Order: sequence, then structure tokens, then C-alpha cells
Amino acid sequence: MTFLTDGDPAPEVALPDADGQTVRLSDHRSRTVVLYFYPAALTPGCTTQAVDFTGQVEAFAEAGVDVIGVSPDTPDRLAEFRERKNLAVTLLADPDHEAIDAYGVWGERMIYGKKITGLIRSTFVIDVDADGAGTVRRAMYNVRAKGHVERIARELGIG
Repeated sequence: MTFLTDGDPAPEVALPDADGQTVRLSDHRSRTVVLYFYPAALTPGCTTQAVDFTGQVEAFAEAGVDVIGVSPDTPDRLAEFRERKNLAVTLLADPDHEAIDAYGVWGERMIYGKKITGLIRSTFVIDVDADGAGTVRRAMYNVRAKGHVERIARELGIG
């Protein structure tokens, strides 16, 4: 597994959203993207994070920041997650682990005192230039869901 570090080129993302439409990182030209990876839709920590991002999505957008969540779920599961929790963030499906592997977020992690292999909750702040190429401004692996959105907002001077 290869970890990305601050200043690295951001791997392109081209994945289906909850409606089955392909979303690319390069679609966000001249913007900053908060790309966050979470283990599974409709689980407690992932719901906390998605709801917290939704609560601040307008403030992020006004600051020129787009928020995109990625999980190994299917588009149908993401649509259910969005509807049941009234989410306003873009959610992308990565069941084949294309972006998950490119960003190095699959590996061993601890859950309830047990070591498992799975998705490592991680967040990347990416600056996308006018040509659609992204650069990792900040790479954060193994983050906690609670309080994470507020931390990102503070770091970006939002709110």
C-alpha cells in the first residue's frame, strides 16, 4: 500500500455517484476538493461524518471547496444513504477499489479492539488547477469521524 503525502499529484477519480453519473476529480477545475473515504454507508461513524459535511456543505461551497465522499458501496446503496439521512454531499461508489487503491486507503485497521483489513477512514484536501490536475494539499489517514469536519473547516478557514 502506498500512502500519498502533501504535495503529491492527486490520482484522478472517475466513479459513479448515487445516481449512476460519472464524477471526475478533474470536473472540479480551479476548485479545492475535500475527498473523504469512509468504510460503509449507513454505519454510525460514516453517518456522523456525512451528516456533519452536509451541515457545512454550503459554507464549503461558498469558500470554493467541493466535498466528495467515496466508499466501496454500490450507487444504489449510496442513493439509499443519501435519501435516508438527507445528505447534500456528493457520494461516489468504488466497489472495485479503483480510487481506494490509488489513494492507499485499504489496509489493516483496528475496530473494537480487533485488527481487520478494510477501508481506512481518510481525507484528502486537493487543489485542482485550471487544467483539471489535482495536487494533494493535505493527506490525512486513519481519521476519527467525530469532530473531523469541524477540524477540516478550521484548517481551510471556513466558518
